[in-house]
Amino acid sequence: MYTTPQERIDELTHLGLWGTCTLHGLLSDRATDRPDALAVADQPNRAELTGDEPRRLNFRQLEETSDTLAATLLARGIGAGNRVMVQLPNITELVVCYYALSKLGAVISPVPVQYGSHELQSLAEALGTDAMISMTRFREQPLAEHAASALDQVRVLAFGRELGLEAERADADARRALHEYRAAIGDDANRIITVCWTSGTTGTPKGVPRSHNMWMATARTSANAGDYREGEILLNPFPLVNMAAVGGFLYASAMLGCALVLHHPLDPTLFLQQMQDEKVNFTIAPPALLNQLTRSPDLWNRFDFSALRAVGSGSAPLSPDMIAIMERDYGKPVINYYGSNEGISLFSTPDTAAEPEVRAAMFPRFGVAGMPFDGITQQTVRSKVIDPDTGEEIAEPGQPGELCFGGATVFDGYLGHTGDDVFTPDGFFRTGDLVEICGEPPHYYRIVGRCKDIINRGGMKISPSEIDTLLEGFPGLAEAAVCAYPDDHLGEKICACVVSAPGAEAPTLAQVCDYLLQRGIAKFKLPERLEVMSALPRNPMNKVVRSALTDAIS
Repeated sequence: MYTTPQERIDELTHLGLWGTCTLHGLLSDRATDRPDALAVADQPNRAELTGDEPRRLNFRQLEETSDTLAATLLARGIGAGNRVMVQLPNITELVVCYYALSKLGAVISPVPVQYGSHELQSLAEALGTDAMISMTRFREQPLAEHAASALDQVRVLAFGRELGLEAERADADARRALHEYRAAIGDDANRIITVCWTSGTTGTPKGVPRSHNMWMATARTSANAGDYREGEILLNPFPLVNMAAVGGFLYASAMLGCALVLHHPLDPTLFLQQMQDEKVNFTIAPPALLNQLTRSPDLWNRFDFSALRAVGSGSAPLSPDMIAIMERDYGKPVINYYGSNEGISLFSTPDTAAEPEVRAAMFPRFGVAGMPFDGITQQTVRSKVIDPDTGEEIAEPGQPGELCFGGATVFDGYLGHTGDDVFTPDGFFRTGDLVEICGEPPHYYRIVGRCKDIINRGGMKISPSEIDTLLEGFPGLAEAAVCAYPDDHLGEKICACVVSAPGAEAPTLAQVCDYLLQRGIAKFKLPERLEVMSALPRNPMNKVVRSALTDAIS
């Protein structure tokens, strides 16, 4: 499967931003130069999740087990160009699947374990799925059985049944056939290796095809942001179904020979225990967990984090106080990441944004001429801001506009989509994210919302994420987010949806408004309705689904 025009391949290859590296090629190199180094490790509670004992594979073993799986899949008719959905938790088998399917030239389309029959049917149809890989059990869910029931026209192969990582699963003839097959199809870094899916907060998820070269470019920028070093130990708590995990951990670990320690689903106590026991050098943690650690020194001091060099976070604005405490009191730098499956790759580090107030909410304008930033990311990506209605470029601070992104990390277009309104006429991806140029001097972007999330109250455009961020500090709240609801006179008004912390009383609307006014918010941005909920609706990437909030209060 290919999506990239030859002109783009030639341009990015000439610039040295794309090359010939593939995921399985990186593994082959590591199996040669670091054969006995740890490559991947399961979480210690794996037996509770799948009934199997945790695995730990070095690079030589990872090379051998992925050969075994590739040979088995080839014998079952899966090869170059075949589109294979994979529904597995973060376990070694999922990592092996990536490498095995990469060796076959097939396309892997990973989907969250939370997806049920409706989502599987929708994605399988959109993908044109040739086969699906699952497992017999995840906790109490018979994943493979559910998948087979939902996809009656698709072959479902399951670990614990047809598939395994044991050497005897592929005999000598199967391995010889694999060797001959790989020689025949060759390696091509421009071949599509993954079709991941957008979060789908505004409708049906869209497929995002990405080649090895796109992922390699992302891995380089991610590793540069976190200052990864060869042979480090990386702890990945995110499902291996999106950019943060695939680009930031899978490809980056293969590129630098790092150990990839897995975690799933997020269990804060176990996560902290793994950080200590595995002597983790770098990880990415949700903002809420970092906030908890900085508010509870006793919890931090309960563990030995001396090996931890730095920590990343993202997906929501960070707290400046959290960053300050992590660095001043705990000695751990914090990197703020902002990315997407389509290829957005921005980050704020102590080098690019030294002040916590800047790093918490602003991202360097990488790829813009005249910016004072050096390094691989400045060379790799391009960015600009446009008026979402007119398409005119915005170069002045303080005016909200749509972030547009280009360069070597960016995909070619959605699967099966015409491309209308996805890219600007000069080839920038229209992210749908509203940003403002900001900072003194104006070298940064501040995310102020989503184009489709904007609340229009009587002609006044309001960013809901701005209010979300302010409500994060409201005492006694575990979660809070705002959404629009219809109004006959103003078109839309704002509703605050809140979840009380355990043991805390729910606030009143008046208390919420007073709190916001004390923080200087304009009165027209105040919520005019309050809904108390047991939990906010979130997608598998843990982002609040604002459209579901609106539906819930209707």
